[in-house]
Amino acid sequence: MRPTITAFRNSPDGGGGHGRDMRVRWALEEAGVAYDVRLVDFDEMKQPAHLARHPFGQIPTYEEGDLVLFESGAIILHIAGHHPGLLPEGEHARARAIAWLFAALNTVEPAIVELEMAPYLDRDKPWYEERLVVLAERIRSKLDVLLPRLREAEWLEGGFSAADLMMVTVLRRIEGSPVLDEYPDLLAYVARATARPAYQRAFQAQLDVFRAAQAG
Repeated sequence: MRPTITAFRNSPDGGGGHGRDMRVRWALEEAGVAYDVRLVDFDEMKQPAHLARHPFGQIPTYEEGDLVLFESGAIILHIAGHHPGLLPEGEHARARAIAWLFAALNTVEPAIVELEMAPYLDRDKPWYEERLVVLAERIRSKLDVLLPRLREAEWLEGGFSAADLMMVTVLRRIEGSPVLDEYPDLLAYVARATARPAYQRAFQAQLDVFRAAQAG
């Protein structure tokens, strides 16, 4: 059954591909699964119809028959578990890949999101500049752990997997920042992943939505 996902009608990232629907699009493209997209705006995300799909009123969501999922990590795991190629075959390697996927979401991304939000929440505070230094160092502490893994191997666990898909979408949030620029091996990792045809198709699909919203 053809799944339906939700995405921003007019993405606040300007079509940069940082919305969490991008993760789901990419996974579906890697799996070779055709999908439909239900576009929503911020008002619609807080309406009962969307809240029935995502109780926190966010994106993405995933519908496939009677199954309705929210949270990008849960959706990616579902897709990876039902289609070959997104998780390693071996039981232990599969478990390790899933651990890296959770590390991307629970360890690396929160530090990055804090840095992203600081200008919106703290710019007028007298300690703002000092806080930026602390937040950047917190991100470095995560990247310092990630770096040796990707010096030794092309991907986190064997071949490309859902772990890499999630980690790269997280790292892309600080593309162009001085912090990530300090890690050329991680920049190369992001470049390898985003050069994949499935990523390119997913990125173009979300960019087309943004451009259509701007034109309309």
